[in-house]
Amino acid sequence: MLKKFLPNEFVKDVFHIKAEQLKERGIKGIITDLDNTLVAWDRPDATPEIIEWLEGMQQAGIRVTIVSNNNELRVKAFSEPIQMPFISKANKPLGTAFRRAVKLMGTKKEETVVIGDQLLTDIFGGNRQGLHTILVIPVATSDAKITTFNRNLESFIMERLRRRGLIYWEE
Repeated sequence: MLKKFLPNEFVKDVFHIKAEQLKERGIKGIITDLDNTLVAWDRPDATPEIIEWLEGMQQAGIRVTIVSNNNELRVKAFSEPIQMPFISKANKPLGTAFRRAVKLMGTKKEETVVIGDQLLTDIFGGNRQGLHTILVIPVATSDAKITTFNRNLESFIMERLRRRGLIYWEE
């Protein structure tokens, strides 16, 4: 059960995820979290760097869908100006939104990666669906209240994974 929380990859941030490398592995779609993955949870708009990264993925033929547990108003306000498809109120780690995103992008599970900053929602949810998961360091050091609870539980899980020798990176 503990292995369901283990990401397939760990990178510092989304900028370490390159379109060329994804394409070489046959990846055609990205399901990405929004808050503290792409931008800080309290930042309403995409940064120029995030816009450039997202456009680079799209130019490479990789579809991107934002899947967030946040409300529609928040996710829509971020996604619409940059014309990015999204699913809000996703109820991650439940699988419905992950399956819906894969269908929306027209990809197969083995052609899709999940990028997120949380073990309990993004990684666990993606792993349960058989998707390749990539954990990133949260872009902000602060969190919404519910996420703070999750982070405490994640620390416990990370320590267990570390003790079993399953984690090979430093936080």
